Amino acid sequence: MSLSNLRDLYQQVILERYKSPKYRGVTDPVHRRQRGHNPSCGDTIELTLRLNEAGDRIEEVKFDGEGCAISMASVDLMAEALRGKSTAEAIEMVQRFQSMMKGEAEFPKEQRKLNVMQGVAQFPVRIKCANLCWHTLKAAIESANPDSDSFVSNEAES
Repeated sequence: MSLSNLRDLYQQVILERYKSPKYRGVTDPVHRRQRGHNPSCGDTIELTLRLNEAGDRIEEVKFDGEGCAISMASVDLMAEALRGKSTAEAIEMVQRFQSMMKGEAEFPKEQRKLNVMQGVAQFPVRIKCANLCWHTLKAAIESANPDSDSFVSNEAES
């Protein structure tokens, strides 16, 4: 596939997820809640997670918020990819996504939808938009308080 066709595919998927997100809302029940904000462009999200009884596996992720097409597409793709993953696998996915934004990694075949976000790495100023939900997810998983109303800001990280 040519680079031009690949860029078109990235843009198409990002716009589709932005216009018609599949995972907007709030989980029921809410086992983890975390807000995130990107001060450089104003993206704001709130993630909610529903975990299994043991609290070590993600059953559902939903989000609410406002932001650019990249941040909204990233959170929607992330929410889909996390269903059924252990919290340890989710943390590994955070690290892989951040490596992908640096051009150092990509997701394996079974999670290849997330590779659509690779195109963002070509625009360094937009990497924070794509990473916002992943920073927020990590904070939500690491939070011991399910109704924590803490706030994640990814201003310093790219």
